[in-house]
Amino acid sequence: MVRSSARLASAAVLAVLFHPCFSAIAQDAQAQNAPAPAASPAPTAPVFPKPDPADFTATTPTKEVVAGFMQANLGFDENNVWQIQGIQKTQVEGVSKVTVLIGDKTGRQQPSRLAFFTLPDGKHIIINDRIIPFGERPFADYRSMVQQRANGPYRGAAAKDLELVEFADFQCPHCKEAQANMEKLVADFPKARIVFQNYPIAAIHPQAVTAASYATCVAKQAGSTAFFQFAAAVFEGQDGLSSPDGATLTLNSAATKAGLDPAKVAACATTPETKATVDASVQLASDLNINSVPTLMVNGRQVPANAPYETLKSIILYQAKLDGVAQ
Repeated sequence: MVRSSARLASAAVLAVLFHPCFSAIAQDAQAQNAPAPAASPAPTAPVFPKPDPADFTATTPTKEVVAGFMQANLGFDENNVWQIQGIQKTQVEGVSKVTVLIGDKTGRQQPSRLAFFTLPDGKHIIINDRIIPFGERPFADYRSMVQQRANGPYRGAAAKDLELVEFADFQCPHCKEAQANMEKLVADFPKARIVFQNYPIAAIHPQAVTAASYATCVAKQAGSTAFFQFAAAVFEGQDGLSSPDGATLTLNSAATKAGLDPAKVAACATTPETKATVDASVQLASDLNINSVPTLMVNGRQVPANAPYETLKSIILYQAKLDGVAQ
């Protein structure tokens, strides 16, 4: 994926690790679009080939660590199954190649082969052109970073035991679509802290930075409640952000709906302090290796915020369970 609006697609194995719910999205789409099949035997769970002991030449990572990593990523769905097929030395000291076979108990999908390289720090892997967290608790470091630096307006609990942080761009159509999910999460997870972080992608959404600046000032001047009123109005009128003049009208109208003086908000939006706040939020997204919107960080775990809601909810419940957070 590139640093742009999120697209729900594809690459089964890669997507599973970055955004596990993509797997379920792909399955749902296939089920809805596929023609009725001819009568055939019911699918069965995959039978993986027996691992060859000769493919386990590296001492790190251990099978237990790899299994923990896979469980953390795929355990939210009881139908997911996998088998570690090899952990091999490479020509680079401290870098191992791990191969895993992935399938599902229902037999609806053909097993996939996942290969990645573990780095000497034991905390990261390289898969295709991405570096992502690794280990039995792969999301712990990102969770800590989010707890320390995600300071946007929030709804729900003040405590950060279960923290759901949405990174979004006001001009992004997929972010607008994701707001229905976010409203459901507010209702279904009253014990969660649900935070909004600006992540304007100016390269494709020229008015997004201005919208983020207005939003920052609304939150500063009137708090979280006013911010979410403002945000809802901006997303509702998103088409108005297609031009500078339209953006001014849309943002001023949204500020008024939130009970603020649009002139004061506009003045605040041009200050260096506001720019620094928006830049810090963008930097946090970069440091978390977020490269698409809308992204939801669930205690440090990346999930697309516009995923099917029941899948999103399952992942949140599972991550809460892993982190020992009662719901």
